[in-house]
Amino acid sequence: MTQTAAPQTFADAAERHLDDVFGYLLYLTRDRALADDLSGATFEKALRQWSRFDHRRGSARTWLLGIARTTALDWFRSESRRRRREEAAAAPEAHEAPFLEGLGPELQEALAALSAGEREVVALRIVLELDGGQTARVLGISPTAVSTRLSRALARLEEKVRDHDLR
Repeated sequence: MTQTAAPQTFADAAERHLDDVFGYLLYLTRDRALADDLSGATFEKALRQWSRFDHRRGSARTWLLGIARTTALDWFRSESRRRRREEAAAAPEAHEAPFLEGLGPELQEALAALSAGEREVVALRIVLELDGGQTARVLGISPTAVSTRLSRALARLEEKVRDHDLR
C-alpha cells in the first residue's frame, strides 16, 4: 500500500502514521513525555472523527498531522493560560535531551532560535518530507506562505550556523 492510498481502517492509518505523528509532536514540544501524551490525545480525537475522514481531500497522514497540530496548539494555549494564572516567574525548564537526535549542537541551537512557526514548517517539509500542499493543509495556510516561511527559516538557520551566532 502506498503512502497516498486510502487506509482501509482507522487501525491501519494509526499504525502506519504513529511514528510521524509522534515525531512531529516531539519536534514541536521538545518533550518526549508530552509528545507521547499529545499523540494519545491526537489518535483519540482521530478515532472519534474517523467517519469524517475523506481520502479524496488528502492522505490519512496529512489528516492525522493536522489533528496533531490542533491538539498541540490547544495544549500550548491552555498551558499558557495556566502559567499566566499561576504567574510563574521561573525561567522555562532547560531540555536536556536534544529534540532532534543526530544533529550537531550548533544546528540544534540554531533550530531552537527559530520561531515556533519556522520550526514547524521545517519539521513538516524537511523532517517529515511533506510536500508544499500537504504542509499548507496541516498548517492552514497557503502553499505560497509555506514556501515563504520555509525559505526564511532556512536562511535564518544558515545565517545562525555560519556566524555561530546562536543567541
